Amino acid sequence: MSDIPLRRLKRHKNRGDYTPLDDPGDSESRIALHSPNPAMPRLTTIAAANARRNRPGPGTRYAGNPEEEEGERLLGGREYDEDEEDSEERTSPRTPAPLPTSTTPKDKSRTIPFHPPERVQSRYPPNIVRNQKYNVFTFLPVVFYEQFKFFFNLYFLLVALSQFIPALKIGFIATYIAPLAFVLCVTIGKEAYDDYKRFLRDKEANSQRYLILQRETYSSDASTAEEAYLNIHANTRSVPSSSIRVGDLIHLEKNQRVPADVVLLRTSDASGTCFIRTDQLDGETDWKLRVAVPETQKMAEKTLPTLDAEIYADPPIKDIHTFIGTFTLNKPPAASDDSGLPLQNLPPSIAPLTAENVLWSNTVLAAGSAVGFVIYTGSETRAVMNTSHPETKVGLLDLEVNRLSKILFAVTLVLSLVLVALNGFRGPWYIYVCRFLILFSSIIPISLRVNLDMGKTVYASQIMNDSEIPNTIVRTSTLPEELGRITYLLSDKTGTLTQNEMEMRKLHMGTMSYGADAMDEVAHQLAVAFGADQSSTSTGAQLATRGRRDMSSRVRDVVLSLALCHNVTPVTNDDGTVTYQASSPDEVAIVSWTGSVGLTLVFRDRTKMELQTPTGARITFDILDIFPFTSESKRMGIVVRETQTGEITFLQKGADVVMAKIVQRNDWLDEETANMAREGLRTLVMARKRLSSQLYSEFAKQHHAASIKLEGRNEAMAAVVTEFLEHDLELLGLTGVEDKLQDDVKSTLELLRNAGIKIWMLTGDKVETARCIAISTKLVARNQYIHEMSKLKTSDQVRDQLDFLQNKLDCCLVIDGESLQLCLNLFQNEFIEISTKLSAVVACRCSPTQKADVARLIRKFTKKRVCCIGDGGNDVSMIQAADVGVGIVGKEGKQASLAADFSVTQFSHLTKLLLWHGRNSYRRSAKLAQFVIHRGLIISIMQAVFSAIFYFAPIALYQGWLMAGYATVYTMAPVFSLVLDRDVSEDLALLYPELYKELVKGRSLSYKTFFQWCMISLYQGAAIMIMSLVLFETEFLHIVSISFTALILNELIMVALEITTWHVYMIISEVVTLFFYAISMVFLPEFFDITFVVSLGFAWKTAAVVAISTIPLYIIKLIRRKVAPAASSKLL
Repeated sequence: MSDIPLRRLKRHKNRGDYTPLDDPGDSESRIALHSPNPAMPRLTTIAAANARRNRPGPGTRYAGNPEEEEGERLLGGREYDEDEEDSEERTSPRTPAPLPTSTTPKDKSRTIPFHPPERVQSRYPPNIVRNQKYNVFTFLPVVFYEQFKFFFNLYFLLVALSQFIPALKIGFIATYIAPLAFVLCVTIGKEAYDDYKRFLRDKEANSQRYLILQRETYSSDASTAEEAYLNIHANTRSVPSSSIRVGDLIHLEKNQRVPADVVLLRTSDASGTCFIRTDQLDGETDWKLRVAVPETQKMAEKTLPTLDAEIYADPPIKDIHTFIGTFTLNKPPAASDDSGLPLQNLPPSIAPLTAENVLWSNTVLAAGSAVGFVIYTGSETRAVMNTSHPETKVGLLDLEVNRLSKILFAVTLVLSLVLVALNGFRGPWYIYVCRFLILFSSIIPISLRVNLDMGKTVYASQIMNDSEIPNTIVRTSTLPEELGRITYLLSDKTGTLTQNEMEMRKLHMGTMSYGADAMDEVAHQLAVAFGADQSSTSTGAQLATRGRRDMSSRVRDVVLSLALCHNVTPVTNDDGTVTYQASSPDEVAIVSWTGSVGLTLVFRDRTKMELQTPTGARITFDILDIFPFTSESKRMGIVVRETQTGEITFLQKGADVVMAKIVQRNDWLDEETANMAREGLRTLVMARKRLSSQLYSEFAKQHHAASIKLEGRNEAMAAVVTEFLEHDLELLGLTGVEDKLQDDVKSTLELLRNAGIKIWMLTGDKVETARCIAISTKLVARNQYIHEMSKLKTSDQVRDQLDFLQNKLDCCLVIDGESLQLCLNLFQNEFIEISTKLSAVVACRCSPTQKADVARLIRKFTKKRVCCIGDGGNDVSMIQAADVGVGIVGKEGKQASLAADFSVTQFSHLTKLLLWHGRNSYRRSAKLAQFVIHRGLIISIMQAVFSAIFYFAPIALYQGWLMAGYATVYTMAPVFSLVLDRDVSEDLALLYPELYKELVKGRSLSYKTFFQWCMISLYQGAAIMIMSLVLFETEFLHIVSISFTALILNELIMVALEITTWHVYMIISEVVTLFFYAISMVFLPEFFDITFVVSLGFAWKTAAVVAISTIPLYIIKLIRRKVAPAASSKLL
């Protein structure tokens, strides 16, 4: 094809920084026509030109490189005559382009020669996978910063350090330091363990070995056997993944992970194609076809390392669907032709490179072997650029408690200053203020952090031991309460909502429709048509005589068309079995179905296809033209010629919206398509057109002329196809393919919606596919309007669409990645504000980074909790960007599961995780946090009353063991038993998901409930202390024993009043704690006078104090239950 003459390019004016080319000869034929696909987009031709224009001259390419001669040779540095072809000038302009003087950002585009010098390779980042959060030097500083950036922890640290100053020392130092040290040790240990696990995973990835091709180094007198071996296998050396560098040639085998971004030079398949699995990159499990550079595909593998060639690549970007580059062959490997004449004067040839010539890092070679040229490594690979580094996640409850602790600190400071001020600021008053601050430090109880962390551990254990959601793993134990606050759920589609297993469910042919249970009838009709079954030939003959096509021939036509119109390739596995490979699972499902009814695809290459009929005979078809499926055309076509009869047929299948205009008029297509769509089936319309050889010849001639245009090539080719082929097609049938959903997806989504959770589906799949799944999963309600935003190009279009959405908030929005990016770039605030009000949003063709950006934006603008769920490597960024990330262990591997905070095995497990475990965790922690604050506040109020009565002296009311035991032995177990409380049963929580809505508002722990508890503490602390002083005997010891005993009993009763559903451990903890307290009185004679404690006077005075502090609260609680009952209590 390279000898086809093309038009000359127009001469352009000299552009600022560049030297004009002397004479644009007529050799443009070498720019784009090395592609096997004559319909290569015009973009690639422009790419070649851009590549040349952006390239610096030979004098500037390898700055500081001593090997100038090699640089000159690589760039085709010899001079040609004026009238020689201009492709030489593209590669090596005679005058080096002056360097631009403007301070532009560093250009990361690159021109890499084959076997580049060390200086060139060292410019690019090393190919190292690193997911660790810390290194040896940053570990402790970063962990400590993460802990002490919270006021809560910083306050405890300062209080603990103050105890080393003699003037401020109050009580045992251990009571201040031990809890903080315990919390820090647990946190440091957990972070260290997690990071060590990441280190091991990184080490494993970095040490995977690959074969690098290098120049032959064997001597000329080597044995013939050695030479023969080296001629077959180019010289190779095995290196770890981390040692691969830009410019290396790597040899990949089947099922090997691609270690860096590489240009595909050669494959083991003669056609120069290979399949790759991209599930860890874009989440789609269907295999993608990649094409080798045509020039290098023709060469032997051993000649590749010796090539005089170079590859230009654009700067690294995140977009995995776009790549612009060129392959320049400066000198063909053969130095002479058959006649022995030298071929020195051949100019360099340039071939454009697109995304279909590149294997991205982290993809897997699915079949055969391949050789690739490394262009991007390490941090510049698409996979790494689409991965965000994990942040340390902090639960909303922890942030709320942190805010409350600031309020409590302000209360403590004011209280201390008031007491010192009432004393007239006598003596070293600032020391008194500090001592009061430490005395009142129990207002912000250090045990709060310990209790909450232990509570989280209990919740995590309950989740992992739940038999109804087996194999669920809690990887981030600090976030269980977040599961009870979710407002937005962002879900992947493939592998999360669907199993990505396609099955042909329906075939409709106008007058006849075959469902999944009637496919044996299709097989029978097909057998009749091919002559395998003669039982109904007479009927067929009668129908034919009446001038009507019989049913069996119609079935034959539609099944044969479906068996031919596709891009499926049969691949024979090592064990002899045959699997079908294609870039679309829909096509595999249809071709598998045609095989199941008797027409089997047995062979396929780029020029012909073989089918086996029900009789066992084989029919062969030549492939004359293929018009591949694109998201713009929404259809694919193929022109085939049967080798026996020479009959030429144009077959086309596609979406009903485009096919309806192409096929002959009919009265059933629209109605049946709508019926199948309502069932959630993916529909394809099948049509055909028989062509005479004269018509096809005329078409081929005009299509070829259009394919070699340089301007408007694609439009011209499409116009020829429309003129000759795409009109008045015979409508053969309509297929309905089902994408099997995960178990219980519909009921799960319905429950979550009823719980007030708004669901977004973010997928890398096509708009049509995502739309079908949205309907079949019931993400879209029946008859709900679906508004589609796709192919938006301008700000006006975006504004119009947003205005429309603003007035129709009850619809479901379907938006493609390109339009989404435009919305986020131009109208970010407006788009997020409108879309977050919609009941459902489906975003298609999303890159991993876009998914993460959407999650962050929803968090930022709504200040609500966002949960992201996915199952592939492409979902990792989204999972890490969410408040709560849930990973599904699926077919796409464990990458998402390992990066997530919670790992589940099925999407349906989300119901119980959120509505039961999440709800309980949040309610329990909210109650626990407030009760622990109440416990600290009440003793501080008592201390304040005591100090005020005893001349404002900063003396501790309770010292030593009493203070140490108060927050531990005497109250810890009963208070902590609140983590086992529940307000409704599991069945009720799942039956009435509306209960979950209450929690999202955050009313369980709010400023209102906090101040209510503050008032309770103030009342009870003052009541206990004042009553104890009123009733005390003559000794100070009696005040301590009465008030402390009343305080402990008060706390035990308050715990009992807070419990909704009693658990056996709660009863045990109450009884055992009371017993421990009674026994300890005997061992603490310095605080308790045993003779007084066992007297009747002690008993009635303590009972009176406790009654005054608790009975009023109990009465208030009863009244509230009657007047304003909780939502859950109405269900009991």
